[in-house]
Amino acid sequence: MRKRRTGALVAASCSLGLVTASPAQASVIWDGDAGQGTGAFSSTLCDSPGSVVAQDNGDGRGQVFKFNKPLGLERCEVHGIRVGGSRYTFRNDSTYWIGWDTSTNTPDAGTIFQWKSYGTGDQHQQNYPVLIKVEGGQLKLFHIEVGEKWTLKWSTPVATSTYKRIVLGIHTSDEASTGWVAAFYNGTKVAEFSGRTWDDLGNDTRFGTYGAEVKDKRVINWIDGLKVGTEYGDVD
Repeated sequence: MRKRRTGALVAASCSLGLVTASPAQASVIWDGDAGQGTGAFSSTLCDSPGSVVAQDNGDGRGQVFKFNKPLGLERCEVHGIRVGGSRYTFRNDSTYWIGWDTSTNTPDAGTIFQWKSYGTGDQHQQNYPVLIKVEGGQLKLFHIEVGEKWTLKWSTPVATSTYKRIVLGIHTSDEASTGWVAAFYNGTKVAEFSGRTWDDLGNDTRFGTYGAEVKDKRVINWIDGLKVGTEYGDVD
């Protein structure tokens, strides 16, 4: 498990201009410790010979998740989280904080996170309202609006084989005027924006590696320290 950092990061959430109120009580909804194995997730989307496993790399972190996408596959992902033995249902008009460490073996690992919409075709309007990619040596955060309008909200050069801490705050709303996203990178706030963040049939988490552009690449994404909560301090 990732060792928790000390310091004043918890207070950082108070600086978010888009956050107007805090829950009455903070709550860790999900601790995705790799010691649980892939049972921490609702489902795995990774065909053979790809794999998602938990293993100890001898670097002091203990068990971490390894997403191994070989040549020829477009994805090696996990979809949703499991709480109390059942799939957790994210809800509209709610605030969630999602945190994890990621380390990829390539500067072109494709999509590593999707706030994925349910349904297909006309059943959804955004498909993935919030998405993070590693491409061209850059870590990129996108907001995808209705009609597949992609907007790059933040990017930074990213080193391979080095863990980075990503924290996303998402206030879910099917109205652009009330939804918002806040992003932290290695403990520093790097982006915040308003917009529609909840699609017609709801949304769920996807972690791993995905994309037609990485079908001809061997991608490994190591993920550690996965958490979901109701405040920044739950997941930093």
